[in-house]
Amino acid sequence: MELLLEGYSLSSPEETRRAGALLAPLLLPGDVIALRGDLGAGKTTFVGGVAKALGAKDDVISPTFNIMKCYFDARPSLYHIDAYRLEGQMIDIGLDEAIEGDGVSFIEWPDYIRPLIPKDHLEIELVHAGDARRMSVRFGGKRSKELALRFKEALHG
Repeated sequence: MELLLEGYSLSSPEETRRAGALLAPLLLPGDVIALRGDLGAGKTTFVGGVAKALGAKDDVISPTFNIMKCYFDARPSLYHIDAYRLEGQMIDIGLDEAIEGDGVSFIEWPDYIRPLIPKDHLEIELVHAGDARRMSVRFGGKRSKELALRFKEALHG
C-alpha cells in the first residue's frame, strides 16, 4: 500500500462525516475501502457521512453485532462490514459476494478478513489525536490510486 495523505486533521465528528461525504461522489460500484483505527476512532462516523451523501435513508450504526449492514437505498448500494468478531474465523457468510458485488464496501477491522480484500483497495486510517482525529489514506492499485488522488483533492479543495 502506498501512502498518499498522512495526518489530515478532523477536529470533530461533523468534520469526519463531512470527509466521508466528500468521498461519496467519487465512489464507483466495486470500490472497497478498508477502515483502520482503534475503537471510537470515527470509522462508523466516517461511513455515516458517506451513506448520507449516497442517499441512504437510515442512520449508520456500527455493524459489530450484525457483521454487515446493507444500505440498498444508497446509490451505489453500500455494504458496511465490521470484521472485528471474525478474528481467527473464516466463516462463509457471503462477505465475499458483497465485497465483489455491485455496491461499495467499507470494511472495519480489515485484517480479520484479509484474504477477501482485493489488492486494489483504498485504506483509510483514523487515529485519536486528543479531541480530534488524524486521517491517513493509502492505495493499492490503479483504481484506488485514482480514488485517493481525487479524495485528497476534494479534501483540500
